[in-house]
Amino acid sequence: MRFDGDCRVLAKERANTRFHGRIEGDRPCAVPGCPEPGEFRAPPLEGASSDGPPAFRWFCLEHVRAFNAGYNYFDGMTAEEIHHAQRPLAGWERETRAFARAGGGDPGPRWHDFADPLDAISARFRRETAPERSDGKPLSGQDRASLKVLGLAADADRSALRKRYSELVRRYHPDRNGGDRSHEALLQKVIAAYQQLRQAPAFA
Repeated sequence: MRFDGDCRVLAKERANTRFHGRIEGDRPCAVPGCPEPGEFRAPPLEGASSDGPPAFRWFCLEHVRAFNAGYNYFDGMTAEEIHHAQRPLAGWERETRAFARAGGGDPGPRWHDFADPLDAISARFRRETAPERSDGKPLSGQDRASLKVLGLAADADRSALRKRYSELVRRYHPDRNGGDRSHEALLQKVIAAYQQLRQAPAFA
């Protein structure tokens, strides 16, 4: 990039290199006799035929602007066809294919069990497609994490929750282990998991 002491010239050159739609290359402009490189793509000529897909035309900036100015989407259409294409609902009448499986509901994304701290997607999918509690009560991602800490199944009830909590507190509390405080971190996790679950809808 050239710098000649004039910031305006430098800014102009920088803007040109980032012109929207410009694709640099050594293609010549499609207009006969034009010495500029063809850096802007345009549709192929109407009626051009080949064995493969039609090749695009490439124009310089000046000629692609002229092409765009003269382009008419409705060229060759009858008045009735133009009216039909301009209707607000044009295109909405076409039938779309169904995405649901023939044998049942949506299988869901392959990533439905990804780590989702806010439980914005994965828990909703699990609730709708594979409920894990016989009573139908929903479990959030945090509920499942807390159940894992306590070693409880998803179908555990409030009574089982209290019983398991008491067992683990007795197991990890220093007073039950001769003052050994090596399990304090586990004890804190157990307490936090219990407090979270006892207020969860599944254990209400």
